[in-house]
Amino acid sequence: MLIRARLTLRFTLLVLVIQLLFAGFVYWLFSSAREQRFAGQLEAEAGLSARLLVRQAHLNPTILRTFRPRNVPSMAGEQLSVFDPDGRLLYTSADAQSLVLHRANLPSIRPARPAFFQDEEGETVGISFLDEGRYYTVFAGGVDEDGFQLLERLQLILLVANIGALALSVLAGRYFAGQALAPMGAVVSQVRRISAESLSLRLSEGNGTDEIAELAATFNQMLDRLQSAFATQSSFVAHASHELRTPLTTLLGTLETATDYDRTLPDAQESMAVAVQEIRKLIGLANGLLALARADESTFTGETVQLDECLLQAMAYCRAHYPTQPVHFALGDIPEATDSGYAVRGNEQLLTTALLNVLDNALKFSGQPVRVTLEYATANQLQLTVEDHGPGLTEEEQQRAFEPLYRGPSGQHRPGHGIGLAVTHKVVALHGGQIHLRPASTHVGTVAVLVLPAVA
Repeated sequence: MLIRARLTLRFTLLVLVIQLLFAGFVYWLFSSAREQRFAGQLEAEAGLSARLLVRQAHLNPTILRTFRPRNVPSMAGEQLSVFDPDGRLLYTSADAQSLVLHRANLPSIRPARPAFFQDEEGETVGISFLDEGRYYTVFAGGVDEDGFQLLERLQLILLVANIGALALSVLAGRYFAGQALAPMGAVVSQVRRISAESLSLRLSEGNGTDEIAELAATFNQMLDRLQSAFATQSSFVAHASHELRTPLTTLLGTLETATDYDRTLPDAQESMAVAVQEIRKLIGLANGLLALARADESTFTGETVQLDECLLQAMAYCRAHYPTQPVHFALGDIPEATDSGYAVRGNEQLLTTALLNVLDNALKFSGQPVRVTLEYATANQLQLTVEDHGPGLTEEEQQRAFEPLYRGPSGQHRPGHGIGLAVTHKVVALHGGQIHLRPASTHVGTVAVLVLPAVA
């Protein structure tokens, strides 16, 4: 069911419930008013009959025998009974069933406390009438034909009014639902125009204050992320194609040359050495792409990891590959309130890979020692600082350093594929941390700063 239909249905049901409650209240109010009005009439009838029969006629047997309801203002189905203080029937114009009802309700009649009760024949009021120090009980009953006719008319009026109001509420609900969903329809129309080739289009945010504007703003933010992801993917594919094409072309040319021209074993060995070198480049690129994919697909395990141990493993690897370049390592103080050392929550293998990439990048570009410092930036954050003496980064290189397969001018002629920092950025983000690069303040070079949440 469409939202418009659901809104119309719910609006109609809500209006219907309100109508029924209001109609019920009006009917109950009118019925109570009719009952009170008729009870007052019956009470007046009983009082008038009592004054005529008891006070003026003094219960004269001759008058009682000749008294008829027409001697007083009468009503439809009138039933009149008079009882003496001892409960003996003095006079009645009621039928047998009504007389039984009158006798049954004698105990409930008290002075100054009229009683009102109903039966299938109609409604009755009983009063206590004082005459010469004695209390007589008088019952007057009847049928409120006019009142019930008005109630029937009221029922018909309410029924017709509710049916008409229900029809109007359906039309009004459909109209207002359409008006309320019109901005949503505009959003849908705009979204349908957006495709992979037109990701630069954005939705109109309308007045910028209501829920539709919030939805459009959220969708625009998603489009920003998608456009950025598409741009990154395009850049990644372009760089990957370039990186793969060069060693593959070299490898193919070397093998073709060896096949056509190498006639001696030394020549063949030289060609194979070149081919092996290119294959190693391809393997390194494949491993880098695999590490990047694993960083994208990894889930946060939440195990406690000692970051200083991960750093020592990465440094041991770097010393083996860069034996002539020293790494100066320093540890900061551990806060007194912390008893877990340099602990973080995450994946030990991924963290070690991230730290190794940062150290490898610094040693690759620095001809002098690299300084590494691990310390607490705050009571809840660990900070790793890696400072090199390389050529430094331009502003563009700082902004694009974490793009996969991006290599700036300073890295074009150095080994690598531009994957390490991209992997590190994803791993750090996965662990709820941040990484940023900045120029060294006291010399030429770059400072990489990693911040990770510490275990409380």
